[in-house]
Amino acid sequence: MRRLPWLLLPASVLALDLGSKAWILSLLAEGESKTVIKGFFYLTLGFNRGAIFGSLTWLPDAARAVLFGVAGLVALVYFGRLFLARETPSWDRVSLGLILGGALGNGIDRLLRHAVVDFLDFVFGTWHYWTFNLADSFILVGVVLYLLRMLLAPKIEPQIKEN
Repeated sequence: MRRLPWLLLPASVLALDLGSKAWILSLLAEGESKTVIKGFFYLTLGFNRGAIFGSLTWLPDAARAVLFGVAGLVALVYFGRLFLARETPSWDRVSLGLILGGALGNGIDRLLRHAVVDFLDFVFGTWHYWTFNLADSFILVGVVLYLLRMLLAPKIEPQIKEN
């Protein structure tokens, strides 16, 4: 495996995520919203100080910082090793690259702002979905691709040699 071309994937994801967050921070103030498609899609600036869907916000700031820091490092090492392993199939590497780039984007947010910048805001009828960002989207797509490959790929049975 040539590593440099593969490293462009998580680097591109990271650049898109950080660029989109810089753009929205220059455009909106916290809580401010701009209509993109009335009744469906809005840009709404928010800061998620918790975990997924705003969970764990009840923890003290220091506890969240330690928890998210340790979890982020563990995830980075685990997924990074899989991503860089020679035997990792290309489809897995694409999935892992999306996950890594997104995780790095949200991790950098936590380091710089102690919160994750969210701004993609969708409404479906009477249901208002949680506000999220590009990093969250890349992570979700990476996880779905990884799970689909695991479910759909044929199992490779170990070869037993007879003497």
